Amino acid sequence: MGHPVRTDDGRVLVAEEWGNPSGAPVVLFHGTPGTRLGTLLPGLAEQHPGFRFLAYDRPGYGESRRAPGRRVADAARDAAAVADAFGVERFAVIGRSGGGPHALACAALLPDRVRAAAVLVGLAPPDAAGLDWYADMTPFNVHEYGLARAHLDGRDPGGLERDLTARAVDIRRDPVRLLDDLCADLSPHDLPVVEDPRVRAVLLRTYQEALRVSHHGWLDDCLAFVRPWGFDVSSITSPVLLWHGLDDAFSPVAHTRWLAGRIPGADPVLVPDAGHFAAQLALPDVLRWMDGQGVGR
Repeated sequence: MGHPVRTDDGRVLVAEEWGNPSGAPVVLFHGTPGTRLGTLLPGLAEQHPGFRFLAYDRPGYGESRRAPGRRVADAARDAAAVADAFGVERFAVIGRSGGGPHALACAALLPDRVRAAAVLVGLAPPDAAGLDWYADMTPFNVHEYGLARAHLDGRDPGGLERDLTARAVDIRRDPVRLLDDLCADLSPHDLPVVEDPRVRAVLLRTYQEALRVSHHGWLDDCLAFVRPWGFDVSSITSPVLLWHGLDDAFSPVAHTRWLAGRIPGADPVLVPDAGHFAAQLALPDVLRWMDGQGVGR
């Protein structure tokens, strides 16, 4: 059922806890669309008893109350509220795909609380100087983010709403529909990952829960990614791991290369023969890196 967390502005977020209650706390940020239910594969928490995992549904997903107009930076406030609710002062953060920018927000804006950050197949800010933001990006994402920009600049203020409303109706009826849409643009290295029964079950479950109440979380994520994030990644002082598959077309690897050049001391890990969904299987390696940073001790 999840654990309700009330934020300082009166909203309710739905959060979850897994793993060792005495372990090192790690806040996990789900992808887009997604929920807390898609952050861990079955059995992973038990395989890493040195950690305590927390995750929450971003506003507008599942039963977490929507926050219209939210920015990426607002994740720091929400993550702090979740940590406070579970009695956690300092924690690490891990964000996969659409969760990556939100993990970076915590590292930048909660420097006294975030011990380390890991971003897997994440995005760079929309105003990233010298980066062709759409280069090598799958048509699926180019379309969605293009509609988001058209919404913000007034060229088509209803286009993204119409598109995601229709998609959400189809996915509620049959969550396999989103996987089928995505598979058309997957790299050959992603297909075996998505067909793994553990990964497929987690993806279908999280897509269904994410859109069960509304499509607003998906909508607000897309808008947040293409408007100013509200912080400067170069201000981050905690250790940062940037993991990316070289064959990722959903979040092109150029985004991680750009971040690696702007975040002081960032540790980029670029993996050949890996696409976007390989990040689902990379968490054990990320946790070993965190052990190396002293987070798991």
